[in-house]
Amino acid sequence: MANQTERIKQGESFLTKLRRGTQVAMLAILGQWAYYGIFRCPFLVPFVNCQSCPVITCWGRITSIFWGFWLLLPLSVLLAGRSFCGWLCPGGFVNQMLGRLSLYKLRERSRFIRVAPAGMVISLAAVAIIWIGMDNPRMMVPIRVGEFWDSIRLSFQHASFAWLVRTAIILGLTAAGLFVANLWCRFVCPTGGLLELFKDMAIFRVFKTSACNDCDACRRVCEMGTRPDETNCTNCGDCLQICPVQAIKFAKKRESE
Repeated sequence: MANQTERIKQGESFLTKLRRGTQVAMLAILGQWAYYGIFRCPFLVPFVNCQSCPVITCWGRITSIFWGFWLLLPLSVLLAGRSFCGWLCPGGFVNQMLGRLSLYKLRERSRFIRVAPAGMVISLAAVAIIWIGMDNPRMMVPIRVGEFWDSIRLSFQHASFAWLVRTAIILGLTAAGLFVANLWCRFVCPTGGLLELFKDMAIFRVFKTSACNDCDACRRVCEMGTRPDETNCTNCGDCLQICPVQAIKFAKKRESE
């Protein structure tokens, strides 16, 4: 039993280190874009109007970054569901790090856990209304140059009330991750909601077999507080080595399993 426990710890450590390394690499690639999207993007919905944005210093203006990101999302869904959230998203990485310090992990079954992910769909609907229905209005005077903190201060100083409310909501819900682990990723993120709607198309996925005895060991180690192939599963793989009856696999899912 001791040897088995040690192997589990080693497996978890290797997979977690691999995933963290990938997340750090993506933070280095997309981190500045994420920064501009939150603090300096003049549009209410960031990351979608980069090619027509007047902030010429933003990384979103780099064609390879902009189109590479929007091609990566559907490709990642087709291959492995919400794997972008668990392996590649820089915002997800930040939220997971905050989640380590959170007061409430919410990794037990409850009515709230079943209902709260609907917030992602509501958030996605709001984004669609603003982006498509309202033509994504520009509501902040873009600050193109200046020192880091000065540019942020000037951006907030010259922004409209709607932009300030949008940004306050994003920052507030991210900070709330110190109270509820990964609150933004689990219950609010519109991108996560979009990927959640289409993740059943995935060719490969982490899933439970018929050997599952509902012990919930997987849920207790999951940063998203879920179980394989259920709502909010990001195919991170943290649960692959933890199942006491070896009922968790990563492969093509067959209907019989």
